[in-house]
Amino acid sequence: MPYSTKINGYSVLTKLTHLGRNCHFNGLKIRGGGKVTIGDNFHSGELCLFITDIHNYKGNAVPYDNTIITKDINIGNNVWIGTGVTILGGVNIADGAIIQAGSVVVSDIGYCEIAGGHPARVFAERDLNHYENCVKEKRFF
Repeated sequence: MPYSTKINGYSVLTKLTHLGRNCHFNGLKIRGGGKVTIGDNFHSGELCLFITDIHNYKGNAVPYDNTIITKDINIGNNVWIGTGVTILGGVNIADGAIIQAGSVVVSDIGYCEIAGGHPARVFAERDLNHYENCVKEKRFF
């Protein structure tokens, strides 16, 4: 099976974005100066946003000062991000995770966990036997 990147909707990546094989983008925008690493077999819905920079609200001015705080984002292999998901800097999403449409991810999501909401919380996990068999047999979409 050939591996390729497919961009099916308007997407913006940065020079600090590192892609695995077989990534599918249906509309993803990456903003900021942080490094974003995306593993193999990644799929995103439309209107997704990864933000790696925030303003320093604890600085010497309000509502924030001129300091930019940058944090990386790491996405594992075989991750599916639903439509309208926002992921903030400093987040790690492990292999096999699924993020429900419309979610805002502000903390790490573990191996094969399914999370959703604002902020995203884990509410289920994949069937591990099924997932690991698909990976072992290299059945990727």
